[in-house]
Amino acid sequence: MTIADNVRAVREKMAAAAARAGVDEKSVLLVAATKTNPAERVREAIAAGVDVCGENRVQEMLEKLGQGAYEGAPLHFIGQLQRNKVKYVVGAVDLIQSVGSRELLSDIAARAAKVGVTQDVLIEINVGREESKGGVLPEELDELAAFAGGLGSVRIRGLMAIPPITEKTTYFEQMFNFFVDIKQKRYDNVSMDFLSMGMSADFPAAIECGANMVRVGSAIFGPRS
Repeated sequence: MTIADNVRAVREKMAAAAARAGVDEKSVLLVAATKTNPAERVREAIAAGVDVCGENRVQEMLEKLGQGAYEGAPLHFIGQLQRNKVKYVVGAVDLIQSVGSRELLSDIAARAAKVGVTQDVLIEINVGREESKGGVLPEELDELAAFAGGLGSVRIRGLMAIPPITEKTTYFEQMFNFFVDIKQKRYDNVSMDFLSMGMSADFPAAIECGANMVRVGSAIFGPRS
């Protein structure tokens, strides 16, 4: 199976899930999680029609940017962003998907102001309360959203989560409820355009629960070595 074959298969599953959810399949964005894949394979995925490329590691992202790997598709940073790496990411990507603290959000806003851009971000929620994962705890979401309203040079565009392996549907449903709740509260500088959840093993279920952005790696590129 080629990357193009795999993208086609993923698209078919996305379309079926969107139909079950009663939404337009075109409203769900496919983010190719390109970690560990060289520039030529990233270009293959773009040619096959993925909507976005998503990188997890700053150094790898910078190397591939220098190789023109992402030309033709928006670039998102989808990994855990360390505060000392903010300067390399702000302005280089269209969206940072993994912001889960006031400190990181403040650093992003300060860097964006310095380089004269407005950086779009998603708030990551640690919906399963796992110590090994980043993200704001559910009860802290409102405080972080309100805090974002007072920052310039940064825009909250939605929510992101990586739920625990078990009971994923329950966590996906919780995320959709958070998404709707924040949208209704209309915080300044906060819009709920994207709900990013679901990966290779579970993206159809995520779409059925309201995700409009899924991050798919191994189902496109094959297992990582």
